[in-house]
Amino acid sequence: MKQPIAGVTPPERQEVTIMTVFPTLGASAPGRLMGRLCSVKAGFGFFNLGKLFALLLIPFAIGLFAFTLLPFVIRRYRLTNRRVMVEKGLQCIAERWVDLDRFDAIDIDVLPGQQWFPAGDLVFRNGPIETFRLSGVSRPETFRHTCLAARQGYLGARKSQ
Repeated sequence: MKQPIAGVTPPERQEVTIMTVFPTLGASAPGRLMGRLCSVKAGFGFFNLGKLFALLLIPFAIGLFAFTLLPFVIRRYRLTNRRVMVEKGLQCIAERWVDLDRFDAIDIDVLPGQQWFPAGDLVFRNGPIETFRLSGVSRPETFRHTCLAARQGYLGARKSQ
């Protein structure tokens, strides 16, 4: 298949992955609780309660991380040239998605406990209406920027047709 720009596929031809990210432990309530505990700054100098909690919670964090990798639990967020989707399982089954033309802004909502990871929720909005949410995205500003750039390219390609 010949392409005017190598590696760039129009959305009409096929769906192509642009970026895939995995949610952090901050996507779950137990992970956010762990993040809140590890963020406690009370203490003296270098030593504080947050660091003590982080040390004590290592087995819990490993168990929670291992749980998120189970074949029936694992999730990933995939940005394509057509949509943003939440995929589940080892076979990457699309669980839910939003098309790139179904939102006009993306907000970052950092819930208590997510700042420790660093992570945040991406809130896709169409005007004032929330159309889609991705929980616990690691370094959400990068994924937000990439989603907005993909959306701009998608709308530009549709407009030129």
